Amino acid sequence: QVQLVESGGGLVQAGGSLRLSCAASGGTFSSYVMGWFRQAPGKERQFVSAINWSGGRTYYADSVKGRFTISRDNAKNTVYLQMNSLKPEDTAIYYCAASISWTTLTVDNGIEHWGKGTLVTVSS
Repeated sequence: QVQLVESGGGLVQAGGSLRLSCAASGGTFSSYVMGWFRQAPGKERQFVSAINWSGGRTYYADSVKGRFTISRDNAKNTVYLQMNSLKPEDTAIYYCAASISWTTLTVDNGIEHWGKGTLVTVSS
């Protein structure tokens, strides 16, 4: 069973930066498509970004394109989300996710593994 543990959330002022990490265990990390989602209070879960097994393919929601960067280190079983130029509307719980399928992860349909989330709060 794959376990995902997020870290790196916190409180930051608008315009600031944070780097989220997601450490995976219990599976073959390099086999999984990894992604980040977020859920703001009172809103539905939203796709943020995805990265394929090698790191050679990435995908971003329009709302974060140009500000967020996803990366992975297969030797460390970790995926990262570098968040720059943060805005108050980026405030949410950020979840790490893993799937064997690119489509499953990017359309958020039956993703196999989820972390418990880390809170990001951006003050204005």
